[in-house]
Amino acid sequence: MVTPESIQQGIAQGMATEYLTVTGDGQHFDAVVVSDAFAGKSRIQRHQIVYQTLGERMRGEIHALSMKTYTPEEWESSH
Repeated sequence: MVTPESIQQGIAQGMATEYLTVTGDGQHFDAVVVSDAFAGKSRIQRHQIVYQTLGERMRGEIHALSMKTYTPEEWESSH
């Protein structure tokens, strides 16, 4: 079974993050990802970076992943 922890670990192994959290119930997951990699990227490009990090898992194991993506500066100003 897919767990929030396994998704979080997959993202953390594939990209540098300033902050990362994943919650979910085994079917639907929500992620907050803060990374310098998002600088200058559109929301769609940011999501594509995370999808690429998770690779084949997005096509098989993970059925629903909602994301909020921020640069460190955006994250600071939103809190």
